[in-house]
Amino acid sequence: MQMSARKALRRNFLGNSPRWYKGAIFLFLLINPIFLYTLGPFVTGWILIAEFIFTLAMALKCYPLQPGGLLAIEAVALGMTSPEAVYQEAVGNFEVIILLMFMVAGIYFMRDMLMATFSKLLIAVKSKVLLSLLFTLAGAVLSAFLDALTVTAVLITVSVGFYSVYHKVASGKKLVDSHDHNQDTQLHDYHRADLQQFRGFLRSLIMHGAVGTALGGVCTLVGEPQNLLIAEKAGWEFGEFFMRMAPVTMPTLFFGLLTCIVLESTRSFGYGTTLPDAVRAVLEDYNKVQTAKRTRQEFVALGAQVVVALFLVIALALHWAPVGLIGLSVIVLLTAFNGIVEEHRIGKAFEEALPFTALLIVFFAVVAVIHEQHLFSPVIHWVLEQEKPLQPALFFAANGLLSAISDNVFVATVYINEVKAALDAGVIDRAHFETLTVAINTGTNLPSVATPNGQAAFLFLLTSALAPLIRLSYMRMVIMALPYTLVLTGVGLAAIVLFF
Repeated sequence: MQMSARKALRRNFLGNSPRWYKGAIFLFLLINPIFLYTLGPFVTGWILIAEFIFTLAMALKCYPLQPGGLLAIEAVALGMTSPEAVYQEAVGNFEVIILLMFMVAGIYFMRDMLMATFSKLLIAVKSKVLLSLLFTLAGAVLSAFLDALTVTAVLITVSVGFYSVYHKVASGKKLVDSHDHNQDTQLHDYHRADLQQFRGFLRSLIMHGAVGTALGGVCTLVGEPQNLLIAEKAGWEFGEFFMRMAPVTMPTLFFGLLTCIVLESTRSFGYGTTLPDAVRAVLEDYNKVQTAKRTRQEFVALGAQVVVALFLVIALALHWAPVGLIGLSVIVLLTAFNGIVEEHRIGKAFEEALPFTALLIVFFAVVAVIHEQHLFSPVIHWVLEQEKPLQPALFFAANGLLSAISDNVFVATVYINEVKAALDAGVIDRAHFETLTVAINTGTNLPSVATPNGQAAFLFLLTSALAPLIRLSYMRMVIMALPYTLVLTGVGLAAIVLFF
């Protein structure tokens, strides 16, 4: 007997998501027009932000693109923003878009070299505290000269590789067999406890590395997308930008690394899980097998990946071209010299990045609502009305709060434009402008680790293929980031008060 059209529609709506979740999204879509009519666009805009954050928080129940996209389409239809405004937000962030499209795919073609390198590191370093510190420090150093999204893509690629290797063995298959690591149906019962512990191990490493990208990204003008904009408005080059930020960024880097050590030593907030012996044995066997069976052609391919990786680091550090274009050149070089010429093999590299790119455009639609409805204007105007000695600390705090709610690139753009306008109008002098600029940059970069929507790298991690594998949900990310949030915000604010 065929089901009714109504029942079929209910089942098709958001697919296999829980019924309560489907009901919640449907309720949001139903009440938003009522809120707009009764409460006005300003209040409804804040309600829309809360609803969108809800879709991010439930990312493991349903990928946020669909429910978030429905909310964004409704916002445009209700006139809370316009297609032109969304388009302008996307154009303004075009560098980030092509970064995701091409750089993440480029990293995919380096996975053999990355797996070989990190496998040796994982096997050689037995101390979890030292390994975590290395991941955090590596994330910080690389992000300072590359960018946080690229570094996060590397961490995700390596972690998925490790997970898939052990999951295959735990499912009773050989390393050479094909396997779907998303399914636990073939998993042997006596491997489940080790797999659960391995997930905790990878969760802690990936979160340390992700926080490391924030610690390093705030230091230089190439570390985060908004840093370039801020440096341009202030007229600072690479060296000057670093020195201006150093009184805040160096103390936060030190205490951030110290926090990593404390968290691992105390095994608190979800950290401290060690690598199970059974998993270490599998990874050691994998490393030996891969090394033993490697042909001359594969050795040459690995060599090509090392050379292109060096090109990538130098090109990004010297800013030879926009990051996305460098990523495209990485794809061309690696596929050309690794013998990958089939379209379907190249297309597979884009599977991870393009869903998130689409989600980012939806996020820009929400940002367009924030801009069009001036949701942040009251906070900005209130801060600018305060006494000048208080403004740096207030700017840091306000930027941090708003960045955790929405997006640090957007918040930094709004604030730096307002402060530059005040300088041009003669409301503030150059020295005070430079002080506020430091507060804006550090305020948008450091406290925004509090939530996945605060930083693009964190949002990318949450919505990546890795997150469901290691059970990394929105709330788990918030809880694991909490000690870092408190330390980075506290140290950053103290540095602003003491030195500025």
